[in-house]
Amino acid sequence: MPGYDPKRELKALYAPKNTDWAFVDVPEQRFIAIDGSGDPNTSPEYARAVQALYAVAYTIKFAVRRAGGEEFVVGPLEGLWWADDYGVFTRREKDAWHWTMLISQPPWVGEDLVEQARQDALAKKQLPAIGGVRFHTLHEGRCAQLLHIGPYDDEGPALARLGDHLAAHGLRHSGLHHEIYLGDPRRAAPEKLRTVLRQPVAPSA
Repeated sequence: MPGYDPKRELKALYAPKNTDWAFVDVPEQRFIAIDGSGDPNTSPEYARAVQALYAVAYTIKFAVRRAGGEEFVVGPLEGLWWADDYGVFTRREKDAWHWTMLISQPPWVGEDLVEQARQDALAKKQLPAIGGVRFHTLHEGRCAQLLHIGPYDDEGPALARLGDHLAAHGLRHSGLHHEIYLGDPRRAAPEKLRTVLRQPVAPSA
C-alpha cells in the first residue's frame, strides 16, 4: 500500500460524508499550483494548466520513487476560485472566474523538489504552461464544508445557502472558495460526480 494518500490520511477533508454545511479545521498543507482565469469548460488556458499540473505531479512522484523515498498517491485535482463579485458563482458566470488549480503533496515534498520536477517536466514534455507551476502552502483553518453529489453546475443552491448558515453562527467568508474533485467528469455520469466544497470562515465581528 502506498505510504501516503491524502484521501486516507485526511479523511475529514477528502472523504466527508455530510451533504450540507458543517465545520472542519484544516491544517496547513503543501501543494503544487498554477493560476489562471476564465471558464474551465471552454478555456484553453485551463486545459493547458491542468495538463501541466499533472505533468509536474507525476514527475515528483517518480523522482521520489527513484530516490528510494516513500511512495505516495497523486492527490485529486483541487481548485481555489474567486471573482470580483461572489454572485458570479451562484449565477455560474464562469467567464468572470479566477482560479488556482492545485494538487496536494506529502509533507516531505518541499519547494526545491517541486522546482527540480518543474524543470525536468518542462524539458521532457515541452509544455509551456509547466513554467507556471509553483510550490504553494495553504493554511485555511476553520472552514465550512460539504460533499456535493451531482453536476458542477448544480452547486449554486448549496453556495446560496452558505450565507445564511454562516450568519446563523456569527461567521463570514474569509479566504477563497475551495473545491476538491473526487470524480472524473470524463468517466462518471454528471449526477454521480462528487465534489468537496469548502469555504474558510472567520468571526463576523
